[in-house]
Amino acid sequence: MKINFDDSAMLVIDIQEKLLPAMYAMEEMFENSLTLIRGAAQLKLPTIITQQYPKGLGFTQKEVTDLLPDSKIFDKMSFSCMTPEVAGELKEMGRKNIIICGIESHVCVLQTVMDLVKNGYQPVLVADCVSSRKKSDLKFALRRAQAEGAIITTYESVLFELIDSAKHPEFKEISKIIK
Repeated sequence: MKINFDDSAMLVIDIQEKLLPAMYAMEEMFENSLTLIRGAAQLKLPTIITQQYPKGLGFTQKEVTDLLPDSKIFDKMSFSCMTPEVAGELKEMGRKNIIICGIESHVCVLQTVMDLVKNGYQPVLVADCVSSRKKSDLKFALRRAQAEGAIITTYESVLFELIDSAKHPEFKEISKIIK
């Protein structure tokens, strides 16, 4: 299934001040996520940001919120992002493909994937934009997410799918962002 813009939204999961530094391959994952977020912002893709227990884990990284100034931020205590508030926001957006980046892949990301599937959404997990503390948790979370029904992709692939063609008015800008 091809990921098209009109049916897609993005969920940025828990990329927080005190959580991010502990992630496996953190710098690469964070830079990839920022590239994905820049592309999504350029395309004006509807995006939701979540943060897990910000009192203890800090707030969403400033680089993320600076790129997405109009995106709603939802605090949560549950691991899954599918809180009543986020579920309501997704329903209001009316889009079925939910592009996911964030942390941790084996906890909040994976449980969100499972709840999205359960609620009729198609999770699109951007593998080079998620991480866990341990490489093994990341590896098995990606396998499990795919088994649960997520499409596994990369930030470059999904951004080019969203624009579909070199004729898209944002093609040159997306190309610059990716390179």
